Order: sequence, then structure tokens, then C-alpha cells
Amino acid sequence: MKRGRYYEKLSGDRVKCILCPHQCKIKIGDVGICGVRQNENGELISLNYGKISGLHMDPIEKKPIHFYLEGTETLSVGSFGCNLRCPFCQNHVIAKSIPPTAKMSPEEIVEEALLRGAPSISYTYNEPTVFYEMVLETARLAKEKGLKNILVTNGYMENEPLKELIPYIDGANIDVKGFNAQIYREVFGGNLDVVKRNVAYFHQNLHLEITTLVVTGINDRREELIRLFQWLASISPDIPLHLNRYYPSYQYHEAPTNIRFLLEMKEEAEKVLNSVRCGNF
Repeated sequence: MKRGRYYEKLSGDRVKCILCPHQCKIKIGDVGICGVRQNENGELISLNYGKISGLHMDPIEKKPIHFYLEGTETLSVGSFGCNLRCPFCQNHVIAKSIPPTAKMSPEEIVEEALLRGAPSISYTYNEPTVFYEMVLETARLAKEKGLKNILVTNGYMENEPLKELIPYIDGANIDVKGFNAQIYREVFGGNLDVVKRNVAYFHQNLHLEITTLVVTGINDRREELIRLFQWLASISPDIPLHLNRYYPSYQYHEAPTNIRFLLEMKEEAEKVLNSVRCGNF
């Protein structure tokens, strides 16, 4: 456990976490929406600091990052917890529960990357926003050692922590979960405008790619996807987009994404974007 960086003390020993836009107000002993930031005697504690649920060498294209450090492997590292609540979560075992973990320090993770000859470390598997202190410390040390840092994220982070972290991040993939503000709020538990703002900010500061998991019956409306493509192109037509096929998982069991529809949406996206890929077939 480690004391969180971004929170405010409130009356009655409550704390307000200001790491992400939920700004959870947390009573002693309780945790925020993410499940991993707890009020311990009036202090905000990161429960997942140093607790690693996954550490693997992956092709960087698996993140997916296809146009940065192409052809290399990256040391992927993750913990547990998430600040959204997608009912179809593909990683719910670590996002929505506490899995078995191993204890590792930032120094040990960086040393592991160096020993394995990885040119980069990817913060992935669960949402790195709620693993913030560990990601920040590891990324700083990795940068000092000449390694690159990759963030695989839902993009749901507040301005100040993002501005502190971004100088140490070299590439990112943001999972944009659709383009309907009501669905973002009611189904995913997030705010589309925040994600849109952060996509633009990431693009200004590092290599960015976007993933959208096209989920049957949730975000697969043709007109909404086309608006997503057009908005992304308005930032830059050169931002790569990955349209991925959904499979039933966690609490959602509709049929997998229709492949023909996914390929049709790829053709629509290619009208305004220069690099579009379909995946997860």
C-alpha cells in the first residue's frame, strides 16, 4: 500500500480522490469506484501499489500499437482495478476483482525489462489510471534508464495527474468506447467529453492510437460510429484506429460482433482516416 498522490481531505475524516473525474468522496474504510483507493484513517491509500497481476513479454502490436517501435517486444505489466464499469469487460478478472499478485517494486520492473532486452514497458491489462503511483514511479525510472513507456488506457483521468505523468509516456492506446454520451454515462460509468479532451491532449504530446471494441447492441450504431470516425479525423486523420470484435464476457452475453458489419465500418472509417485495422477475429 502507498499513500495516494491526488486527493483532498474533507470534514469528518472523509477524503475526496481527485485522480479521475469521479472525484469519489470516501469514508474511512471505504474504497472509491475503482475498488483500489481506500480511505485509511483520513488518508487516501493505493491498495494495489506494487501488486502485479501480470508481467509478460508481448509484441507491441498486441497492445495494440502498430506504428511505434514496430516489430519489437514490450514488457507488459498490470495490477488490478478499474474506474469504469463496462458490463462486457474483457479483463474483468483483474479489473473487477482481486486476483493473485506478486510483489514488485518499480526498480524491479525496470530491471526486468533491461534483463529481457525490452525497449519499452507497457502499463496494461487493468486500467493504469488506478495504478497511478506505481506507473508514475516506474515510468520515471524507466525513462532514466533509456526505456520507452506505453500506456494502454481508457483515457479517464483528471488534468493534473495526467500532466504530471505525460512527460514520461512515449506512446499510448486509448480505448474510446463509443460516441454516445448517454451510453458512456449510463453503461460505462464515464464522461465522453473527458475522454475526447484527453484524446486530443495525448495526440499533442505523444504517439497515439485508438481502439474501439464494437459491442453488439451497445455501441454498434452505424451513425454513431461514423461520427466517431469524423471526430477522430478532425483531430488528425493520421491517428491509427483499431476496430475490434467483441465476444461475450463478464455480465454481457449478446452475440459477438458481426464480422461483415465490422468490415463495413472499417470501409467507412477509411473514408476519413489513413490507418484503420480490424482485430480480435
